[in-house]
Amino acid sequence: MNLFISNISQLLTVASHGKQAKHGPEMRDVGLLRDAAVLCRDGKIAWTGPMAEWKGGLADEVATFDAAGMVVLPGFVDSHTHMMFAGSRENEFALRCQGATYREISESGGGILSTVRCVRAATKKELKRSTVRYLTDMMRYGTTTVEIKSGYGLSLDDEVKMLEAINELADEEMMTIVPTFLGAHAVPPEYAGRRAEYVKLVVETMLPYVGKKKLAAFCDVFCEKGYFELEESEKILREGKRWGMAVKIHAEELTAFGGAELAGRLGAVSADHLECVSESGITALRDGGVVATLLPGVSFNLNSAYAPARRMIDQGMAVAIASDFNPGSCMSYSMPMMMTIACTQMRMSPEEALSAATLNGAAALGLSATHGSVEPGKAADLLIADVPDYRFLAYHYGSNHIRRTVKNGTLLEF
Repeated sequence: MNLFISNISQLLTVASHGKQAKHGPEMRDVGLLRDAAVLCRDGKIAWTGPMAEWKGGLADEVATFDAAGMVVLPGFVDSHTHMMFAGSRENEFALRCQGATYREISESGGGILSTVRCVRAATKKELKRSTVRYLTDMMRYGTTTVEIKSGYGLSLDDEVKMLEAINELADEEMMTIVPTFLGAHAVPPEYAGRRAEYVKLVVETMLPYVGKKKLAAFCDVFCEKGYFELEESEKILREGKRWGMAVKIHAEELTAFGGAELAGRLGAVSADHLECVSESGITALRDGGVVATLLPGVSFNLNSAYAPARRMIDQGMAVAIASDFNPGSCMSYSMPMMMTIACTQMRMSPEEALSAATLNGAAALGLSATHGSVEPGKAADLLIADVPDYRFLAYHYGSNHIRRTVKNGTLLEF
């Protein structure tokens, strides 16, 4: 809980200066300090600054870590995942390698519904056990805060099973976990051809139960042609707000469908994917103060179009990046890898990618007042990277450069 990290070669504070997120050119400011130190006390950041300015003594109960030659930065915030699932879909990966599209696989009974079958057959204990394994490995790679969606149950009992498991993990594990209700992820097979009836089930049965039990911080919906129409998405999201859940939305992944404009109208905290977003959609998101959460690993894995990160940043938006870790379209939870793809394929600078993976990721979860940057009073979630320069994290991809992860001021052992 109490820790002093000294002789830091480069400290990236990503300081927010009182703002919820970094917008546009602000994303290039990562608050770089050289030859610095950080004091963590009672799980929070107590002091940061140059070593030359450190005047305080250290009590016996304060652990120390000499970070000479290393880089320290905020823990990564992965603000969009579907990491609670059962089974795997490597067969679909092989089909895509042979030219099949994500939509074709879904229409043939694969995709989301394949995982739904496995999750429905799994117990809550089994779901928790598999998710804990991923949580532990994510922390090794530097993720200290993560959002986890339901959406692979698609019935009241199975959605509740997932959300209860997510909430139990939030209580039991060190990782900060944010639960999101995604009952409107797809239409389950028993409602095939009866989507309106399923929407009614989500609105009149699932959302009231989830809201009363306070099982989710956010309500999300897959707003896309063939999944949930704009009017249906708005109805679900407004009902989620009525039950105390903030709004997230899967928008413009496959087509320019109008989900971004809907997110702006509803005051969504974030709109996610946005690979096909229109100029009017970008304007709606910017004017509505919506964080654009981009998922570079999905485009990489599906060999599909990337979201226009450069246009969004140049137009003054707050952009976050997340892994979208899931068994179908991105079987990776490495945030450094997401940063690499964002830099090489989406024309983001290493500094912009770092801001997107930390402070702006926290903003996409409504947590930037307490997480996502190294500032006094915030959670002491830090990464100690054995690299010569912070840009090395995105530059040298495919390796884990995180020497130690600090969660709530505790140096973790793996």
